Amino acid sequence: IYSKDKNNAISDLITHSTPRQDFFLFLIFSVCMSTIGLLQNNVAIIIGSMLIAPVLYPILGIAMGTVMANKLLIFRSVRTFFSSFILAIGAGALVTLFFHIPANGDFFELTPELYLRITPTLADAAVAVIAGLAASFALVKPQLSESLPGVAISVALVPPLAAVGIGITQLDLAIITGALIQFLINTLGILFACVTVFSLMNFYVKSDIAEEVIKEEDKELKKINGKK
Repeated sequence: IYSKDKNNAISDLITHSTPRQDFFLFLIFSVCMSTIGLLQNNVAIIIGSMLIAPVLYPILGIAMGTVMANKLLIFRSVRTFFSSFILAIGAGALVTLFFHIPANGDFFELTPELYLRITPTLADAAVAVIAGLAASFALVKPQLSESLPGVAISVALVPPLAAVGIGITQLDLAIITGALIQFLINTLGILFACVTVFSLMNFYVKSDIAEEVIKEEDKELKKINGKK
């Protein structure tokens, strides 16, 4: 892997995981679509929601920061990740309250698509690891960058968060727990694979590049916030 490609990968990763307003706006769009898709058992809507979901990048950032032992990148990525986590669950709950119309009075219907998101299996863990491997290579190799949306679809990070929101509105502990476990499995699988790949690619020597990009992004954020 060329040094230039590595530098570009670090820059893209940090830029796409910076907690800007557009990042969280697209996250909300994604969760809203995913929640409606789960409630209506509409696969096309769920797939569409995953195409615009930006949650994958903070996870890649955590993996990259871990390999570099870069506290600044880890803290930044973790903060974005947990902010996304809370916002996504809240958005899922609100959408459920506003758009869910029970089929039979107060009876909540557990759709097949929702059931898939609350029943994690060993296969889900395998898919998460494979998706993490694919995401790592796609991030570093420019010619493979078009594959990242496909990776986001395969690992399905947003639907479990939407399912948690649905479970909260129904006060259903089984839905909440199952969806959280699914999300945790997906996240850990991606992290494990990405840390492995980034380590093998010797990204730990690029910590100074990451700090430079972070400083530039922080300057841009201050400019944006200062204009308000």
